[in-house]
Amino acid sequence: MGLLPSIFARKIRTASRRLYRFSTASTIERAEKVSVEKILSLAYNRNQLAGGIIRTGGLPPGRGDTMEFQLKDGMLLGAASAATQIEGGDDNSNWYDWYRRGYVKDDSDPSAAVDHYERWREDLELMKDMGIQCYRMGVEWSRVEPRDGVFDEKAIAHYREEIQALKEAGIPVLLTLHHFNNPLWLEERGGFAQRDNITCYLRFVRKMVESVGDLVSEYITINEPNVYAYNGYLEGAWPPGRKSFLEMSRVMTNMAAAHIEAYGLIRKTRLQMGYKDTRVGVANHLRAFAPKDPKNPLQRFWAERVEELFQGSLTKAMCTGRVVFPIGKHPSIVPGEFCDFHGVNYYTRSTVSGPADGVAENCPVNDLGWEIYPEGIGEVCRKVYGVLKKPIYITENGTCDNRDRFRARYIAEHLRVLCESGLPVERYYHWCFCDNWEWVEGTSARFGLVHVDFETQARTVKDSGAFYKRVIQERGVSEALYEAFCGGEYPKNGEDQG
Repeated sequence: MGLLPSIFARKIRTASRRLYRFSTASTIERAEKVSVEKILSLAYNRNQLAGGIIRTGGLPPGRGDTMEFQLKDGMLLGAASAATQIEGGDDNSNWYDWYRRGYVKDDSDPSAAVDHYERWREDLELMKDMGIQCYRMGVEWSRVEPRDGVFDEKAIAHYREEIQALKEAGIPVLLTLHHFNNPLWLEERGGFAQRDNITCYLRFVRKMVESVGDLVSEYITINEPNVYAYNGYLEGAWPPGRKSFLEMSRVMTNMAAAHIEAYGLIRKTRLQMGYKDTRVGVANHLRAFAPKDPKNPLQRFWAERVEELFQGSLTKAMCTGRVVFPIGKHPSIVPGEFCDFHGVNYYTRSTVSGPADGVAENCPVNDLGWEIYPEGIGEVCRKVYGVLKKPIYITENGTCDNRDRFRARYIAEHLRVLCESGLPVERYYHWCFCDNWEWVEGTSARFGLVHVDFETQARTVKDSGAFYKRVIQERGVSEALYEAFCGGEYPKNGEDQG
């Protein structure tokens, strides 16, 4: 894991020294007056995640020390992807521009990615062989609408053909309409920082639903709006590279409003097409948060506040129309129910000890230094289910494991927590199907069940992919299956992750 950017690290140290001068009962009251920007500088950066309370790994809580479990009745196991990360062939988006400006760590080109746009039939055959039961895929807005108001019918026909083939293979599609990817013309007009651009997004949504609504009944309006807002408008690590709390707040507000409007639009459009089986949701990035010392009231305060600022407020706004800081007022954000399922993207846990966070010594981590904490997937699902009692789709869960040493174990431990949670978890989409172009990490971070040789684009199913196939076939994990595939040790924080 990398350190926080130096400018933010200095701010955090300064704020920390000031905060720890407080020692009376008025601490909480006065702490709330500290600059929000200093508090939020600890927020999630997809490439600089934090960890949790010290533990040495091992099995998550369950029935004794066994890893044997069965999948929930009706629970489907699938895989997820994002258009920008796999398709290749497009140079008209905010992310290609970000690469062109030199902000991708390994200088890998998103217009190459893994060439899925041309190789999707090959990838579909692999999915069929692995028994993938459902697939979350996205569309590249900049392909579909390369210029403002001008739609490319050939691109739309391409997506129809792919979705039709998936449907014929018995693999239903969960379609993501926005996954960090803006057409360059929209980015140049201010993207989601400008309220007027919501109408552009809704026009695109309507066009896609009218075009594929006969093939697709389930939709994700927006993927991880909190990550998009924080990384692009507060941290400045993602396009458009802004560092403004006010802009971040405005983007979060506009995205909440855009989701609420798209929710109604998608359902209305498909109803007019004669379909009553529509389901619409958001893919929320949710982390587990914990104080480093659970007995310390100040640390508990910070853990609660950072969690609310990073994810809690936005989840409430998008699901129920409740406005909580830093979400602002907007005429479209009104009380109601605006999701048919909870989309949960879960990867890790963060420890909070004040206006700073970090990875605890000796905790298990992946190859990017993110803590591996299976119990957290149950914790975040319980919280979001408490906001609104709807079915739960795990729209992303996976880990960076460049040598495929422990991915199978990671999958097994997270699935077991879900299957023993008592919650209505209906789908599990592993992130991701094949290795891909991982935003500012480029091709250096491998999350896939299928290995991709980025020089030749050759695909090879990994051992973890073979394990996942067996889990689908056997509807669970036996002791023998676990022993055969899940013996890999997790790296520990502080060790070389190479």
